[in-house]
Amino acid sequence: MGANDKSFLTENISKLLLKFAIPAILSSLVYELYNTVDTVFAGRYVGTEAIGAVTVAYPIQKLMIALGLLIASGTLAYAARAMGEKNTKELKNVIVNSLMLTLISLITVSVLIYFFRKPVIHAIGASSAIYALADKYVSILLIGGVFQALAIVACYIMISFGKARIILYTNLIGISLDIVFSYILVVAFGMGLIGSAVANITAQVISFIFALFMFIKTNNQFKIKFSSRLTLKTVNKNIIWEIITVGFSTFIIEMVDAFVGAVLNNILHPIGGDSAIITIGIVTKALMIMFIAIIGISSGMQPIISYNFGAGNYNRVRKILKCSIKYIIIISVVFWVVFMKYSYPIIGFFLKDKALLAQTVSAFRTCTLLVPLLGIYYVTIYYYQAIGEARKSFLLSIYREIVIFIPLATLFIKIFGMKGAFMAYPVGDVVVILTSIHFIRKAFKEKFEEEKMPRHVVSKSI
Repeated sequence: MGANDKSFLTENISKLLLKFAIPAILSSLVYELYNTVDTVFAGRYVGTEAIGAVTVAYPIQKLMIALGLLIASGTLAYAARAMGEKNTKELKNVIVNSLMLTLISLITVSVLIYFFRKPVIHAIGASSAIYALADKYVSILLIGGVFQALAIVACYIMISFGKARIILYTNLIGISLDIVFSYILVVAFGMGLIGSAVANITAQVISFIFALFMFIKTNNQFKIKFSSRLTLKTVNKNIIWEIITVGFSTFIIEMVDAFVGAVLNNILHPIGGDSAIITIGIVTKALMIMFIAIIGISSGMQPIISYNFGAGNYNRVRKILKCSIKYIIIISVVFWVVFMKYSYPIIGFFLKDKALLAQTVSAFRTCTLLVPLLGIYYVTIYYYQAIGEARKSFLLSIYREIVIFIPLATLFIKIFGMKGAFMAYPVGDVVVILTSIHFIRKAFKEKFEEEKMPRHVVSKSI
């Protein structure tokens, strides 16, 4: 395989976790920043209607990223286990199938959204005042989604090879160019929200080219040979299904906030109008920035656990899980204190309207009351994903927002009005945290097949 994969088994756990988590955290930040950059330029240089258009387009943009991460995370867990098992043939099959799946699925979804964009944009919650801008913005963004997803999948494959920093470099190139191009097109050339969209997709194409170059270079080091003749023969529906089922919980994690935002847009718009949509959009973005470190550490943990699980090193798996929980709780507390103390300047970075600012800050503080303990929930999801327990991972991924939050929010809005939507977050989080603690305790006590065997049987099977 390669020298780098030995670090999964031997390197200090804290050091190894940080090695994978820091690029994952910064990369997750970049994924959020693409939409955030457009929100900032819209709010400061275009107008509040442009913020509304970006907010409405957010679920579509999130869908494209989430599809890429679905395939990428499923591939990462599968590929890392294959690396742990020293199964080069299976690793090659996983890589080929993941890239083919990405290309076909993203092109298909982009084309479908483009042709049905009018009902889709209205269904998300666009008003007549916002629709025209949102329509133009979304139409351009769909072009870049395919390139961004391919870059994500290629980078995650390289993470399974132990090359954790490449995804960071790829995303830093993308977001840096996006900011520069946005300033030129929006501020200097006065192209408005269309300029933001063009800057966005141009940056994504360039970052994809860099990721492709690094993928070819990394693959040459590991000497995994591919040929166009064998590619179609390698396509396997069982591998594709495994990638989708394992990665689906990541898709839910990425999409669920956008889905919740769309639901709240439709429920709250009759009550609060466009200002309610703007408040929801900004609160959602601020929440995602808070969760970036939590999700980054959890996803950084994933390939390390997958590799060790594939290698049968179960004691080390438990140590990695314990270390991840410790880091997540510490970082969550730090982020929570900073965001609670500096809520006004943080939210004010997105919004100039003083009346809306006070309302949005109040909503944000209510939503984040129990964030310091929510990290356990995300660790649990990614742990079960890493060991191939797709069903548990999926059920947990829909648990917080879909099973608990949406019914609570719907009820609370009827009782308390618009404030009820934000009150539902901490109330629901109490249930989610208690459930997560139960599953984590179960994970530490779980005995895997080889551990249940007598020692002489294990040695023979190995």
